[in-house]
Amino acid sequence: MPPRPKGERRSRDVIGNAVHVMRIATGQIADDMPTSEHEGKDPAAVALGRKGGKARAEAISARRRKQIARQAAQKRWNSK
Repeated sequence: MPPRPKGERRSRDVIGNAVHVMRIATGQIADDMPTSEHEGKDPAAVALGRKGGKARAEAISARRRKQIARQAAQKRWNSK
């Protein structure tokens, strides 16, 4: 079964979605999710992107992390 375009996949009704999931689970159809390599992305860049948050947290000091968190909290509370 060829994959459906994204628009059709989103507009599928609830029962149709349940049937689709059941067919994937029972092996009647294959759920071929595209990987980042198939989408034309550089595997090295994808690997670096996965490390982004952790690498940034290690690179900045605890004082700067507190400052960023304080600013974020102020933005959240002042926006209401």
